[in-house]
Amino acid sequence: MEVVIVEDAAAGGALVAEAVARLLARRPDALIGVATGSTPIPVYAALGAMARRGEADLSRARIAQLDEYAGLPPGHPESYRSVLARQVLEPLGIPADSFLGPDGSADDPVAACAAYERALAAAGGVDLQLLGIGTDGHIGFNEPCSSLSSRTRLKTLTERTRADNARFFGGDPGRVPRHVLTQGIGTILEARHLVLLATGEAKAEAVAATVEGPLTARCPSSALQLHPHATVVADEAAASRLELAAYFRSTFAAKPHWQGI
Repeated sequence: MEVVIVEDAAAGGALVAEAVARLLARRPDALIGVATGSTPIPVYAALGAMARRGEADLSRARIAQLDEYAGLPPGHPESYRSVLARQVLEPLGIPADSFLGPDGSADDPVAACAAYERALAAAGGVDLQLLGIGTDGHIGFNEPCSSLSSRTRLKTLTERTRADNARFFGGDPGRVPRHVLTQGIGTILEARHLVLLATGEAKAEAVAATVEGPLTARCPSSALQLHPHATVVADEAAASRLELAAYFRSTFAAKPHWQGI
């Protein structure tokens, strides 16, 4: 996989936003897989700024959701559908009918997961999937020891993940839903380009395991090693545990600018 080390979160956001803009210039109706959490916010901010300057056209872009809490009522402010509406759809001017996501409030979550798989296939698949990474190496809500060939399904969150996400629920892990609907690792790997963005020292161990560690379900993000076009963008803090950091810096510095990431 390609590893790009950037100065800080803003630089990472700008680099990934440029990749999305390049894709949309080639394919205006590209399906962009988006993630929630604090890490991708600089990407969405940079995309908005590019659109306002006329450097990116998002008018025909389509958006696909990576995961969703199970059991939250429609319109709950911390449902990922609501979060993405606030952070992506509304600021970037993307209409709601250009959005695909699993129904976290469905009475039958298994059927909802199967329906989402069909919707992604009918849409032609994800062109670029933006990923964050958990401190334990999870991507989407594929917790450690998730099957590397898993599909969209119902998952139970670890206590560590619920504690990490408590900041969105008033600091109380008990208010974080215990179950989620998430694209499986096998589903994620079908996207044409995977871009994992990691910022902060807390993610350094997970980034090192993803890039330089063995391929193992113990670190779900290591599955990116199987993908033909996977890019890891890490700021200095998140890249601090990489033993091959000097190599990654030199290869990216020598890369023609027109290739992008």
